[in-house]
Amino acid sequence: MNNNATSQKKVDMLGYTPEQFKLFTKNAWIVLLAFSILYCFLYCGRLNLQYTMPAMMAEEGWTELDLGILSSVLFWTYGIGHLFNGRLGEIFGVNRFIIAGMFLSAGANLLIGFQSSIVIIAILWGFNGYFQSMLWSPGMALLSNWWPGKRRGFATGFANAFSGFGQVFAALTVSLAFVIMPGSGWKAGFIVPVVIMVIIAVLYIFVAKDSPKKIGLKEYVDSDAKRNEQDEELKQLIAEKGKLYPYIYLFKKWRFDCWLLIIAGSSIARYGLLTWVPTYYVQEFGVDVKDGALGTVLLPLGMAFGTFIIPWISDKFFSDNRLPMVIICAVVAGATVFCFMKIEPGALAGALLFIAGFFIYAINGLVWAYATDVGGRAFAGTAAGILDCFAYLGASVQAIYFGSVLTSSGNWTLVFTAIAGVCIAIVVIAIVAGWGVNKKEGEIK
Repeated sequence: MNNNATSQKKVDMLGYTPEQFKLFTKNAWIVLLAFSILYCFLYCGRLNLQYTMPAMMAEEGWTELDLGILSSVLFWTYGIGHLFNGRLGEIFGVNRFIIAGMFLSAGANLLIGFQSSIVIIAILWGFNGYFQSMLWSPGMALLSNWWPGKRRGFATGFANAFSGFGQVFAALTVSLAFVIMPGSGWKAGFIVPVVIMVIIAVLYIFVAKDSPKKIGLKEYVDSDAKRNEQDEELKQLIAEKGKLYPYIYLFKKWRFDCWLLIIAGSSIARYGLLTWVPTYYVQEFGVDVKDGALGTVLLPLGMAFGTFIIPWISDKFFSDNRLPMVIICAVVAGATVFCFMKIEPGALAGALLFIAGFFIYAINGLVWAYATDVGGRAFAGTAAGILDCFAYLGASVQAIYFGSVLTSSGNWTLVFTAIAGVCIAIVVIAIVAGWGVNKKEGEIK
C-alpha cells in the first residue's frame, strides 16, 4: 500500500523530487501567464484595423471591398507564416521567434500610422501578418514544454482566452487613440497601441523560459503513459526521418485534415463577426465609430471566456477525443448568429454577441488543445502552425467574400446567414471525423 502511494506520488510529481516539482510548477505558471499577457497585447497590432475601418472609409473614401482586400492581406501572410514558423521556432528556439515577432509587428504598425497610400499600407500590413505569425505556433510548443497532456486544454485555453481579452483591448485602445490623437484620424489607431506592445515585450524577455532545461531541470515525465510513449515515438521519428518529417506525418492523418477544415470554418465565423459587426452597427443603425467599436466588446469578451472554459471542460471529460465538444459549440454558435440578424444594438444584441463569441472561439481553443495532443512535445508547434495556416486561409476568404457582398449589395442578412451556415458545416465535418473513434484508445495518435 505504501509502495503504491509512493509510486502514485512520483507520477503526480511528473518525475521530479518535491523541491524540483515546486520549481517546475512555479515556472510553468510564470511562462503561461507571461505568454498569455504578451499575446493579449499582440492583438492591439492586429485587430486595430477592424476597429479603424469605418474611419478609414469616411476619411479616405475607401470601400468595403478595398478594406476587405486590405484586411485579407494579413490573413494570407499570417497563415503562410504559421506554416513555417511553428517548425522553425521548434528548431531554432521558440522564445527567439516570439520576442522578435512582437517587436517587428510593433514596428510595422508604427510605419502604417504615417502612410496615406493604401498600396503601401497593404504591403506593410502583409509584413505585419508574417511578424504576428511568429508567436502563436511557437507559443504552443512553449506551453507543451511546461504543461503535461491532461492539462494542455487548460493551458492552451488559458492563453487563447487572453487573445480574446486582447480583442477587447484592441477595441479599447483604438477608441482611446481617437480621444488622445483626435487630429490624426484613423492613423491614431496604428500609433497608440504600439507603445503598450513594446513595454510588454521587454518585460517578457526577463521572465519567460522556453523549457525546464533553462532552469536546470530535466524534461517532465507525463503521468499519462500513452502520451509519454507518443512523445518518445515522435521524437524518434524526427531523429530518423529529418526535421521536416512532422509535415508528412501530420498531413497523412485524415482526422488531422478534418481538423484543418474545422479551424478554417471557425475562423470564417469568428472573423466574419469581428471584422464586420462594428461596420454593421455604423452603417445599419447609424452608430458613431467609437460607439460601434465599444458596442461590440461583448463579442471578443465572450470569445475570451469560451476559449478558456470549453477546453478546460474537454480536459475533464473528452481529453482523448475533443470532437463532441466541437459539435456542441458549432450548433449553439450557428443558432445564436442566426438569431442576431436584424437585432438593434442594445442588451439583447450584446448578449447574443457574447454567446456567439463564447462558442465560436471555444472551437479554436479545442483546436489548439488538439494540436498539442497530436504533436506532443515533439512538434506541437508544427501542428499548431499548420492548423493556424488553414485558420487564416478561412479568415482571408471571409474578408474578400463578405467585403465583395457588402460592396455590391449591402446585404447584411446574407453575411450572417453565411456565418451560421459555416457553423452547420463544422458540425457535419466533426461528426465525420469522430465517426469510428475508439472510445478507449481515443484519437490522440
